Amino acid sequence: MVETHVHASHPEIVKRLKRAEGHLRSVVEMIETGRPCLDIAQQLHAVEAAIANAKRALIHDHLDHCLDNVVGPVARADRGPIDAFKAITKYL
Repeated sequence: MVETHVHASHPEIVKRLKRAEGHLRSVVEMIETGRPCLDIAQQLHAVEAAIANAKRALIHDHLDHCLDNVVGPVARADRGPIDAFKAITKYL
């Protein structure tokens, strides 16, 4: 059985993804109506960025909350490795 994991950040992440979904639908419409490729590429870039930001927010939330459940709260002064790991996730 799968355990439910709902965090305070999830509703905001869902909002981001729904905006990206709407944006993606409009990109499809742009292609179907023959809009210029530059316009389409710009909008696709915006969709990619929105999804990447949602993914990053989800991963950072996981690190902030789920990791604390495993290792316990970490003092701000000792969070260097966790903060470095969060920073490197932008390259995922």
